[in-house]
Amino acid sequence: MNRYSGFLQPLSKRFEDSTPVHWMDLGCGSGVFTQLLAAYLPAGSSITAIDKTPQHLPETMGNSVAVNFKIYDFENDTLPLQQVDGILMANSLHYIRDKKALIIKLEKYFTNTPTFLIIEYDHTQANQWVPYPISFEKLKQLFAQLHYYKTEKTAEQKSVYGGTMYACMISKN
Repeated sequence: MNRYSGFLQPLSKRFEDSTPVHWMDLGCGSGVFTQLLAAYLPAGSSITAIDKTPQHLPETMGNSVAVNFKIYDFENDTLPLQQVDGILMANSLHYIRDKKALIIKLEKYFTNTPTFLIIEYDHTQANQWVPYPISFEKLKQLFAQLHYYKTEKTAEQKSVYGGTMYACMISKN
């Protein structure tokens, strides 16, 4: 698939024998992580991929997962959907200054228990590409303030840009 193929491998057990689900991918970019998520979601699932700039993503990915791309600013716009089972934010949370406000805003889109899959760089030093970094420890603290007590780091990998990236699942129960 790509250099991150094994990065989301721990998700395979989470979706075994599951019914179709609907996820949002916020800040999907070219779809690198959209494609990885689609490989692990149950057949018949769907992903609404959202980015500020036009992207050309296939309408079907992975395990017969429907992908619907929409142009929105997920930080500032009201998103045109509800009833999601999960939200993927892969290297997009580090563009958000007020992360707490965004998480609170996103909670209204969930069908049931809010579940986030976050992929980020594990450092705290800002740079031009990562203006508001959040380490795994800071992320756990942030979500704990909002009563999310189940935070599981699912993977860690060296980044081609230096440092380490982490993936984690976060839910309220």
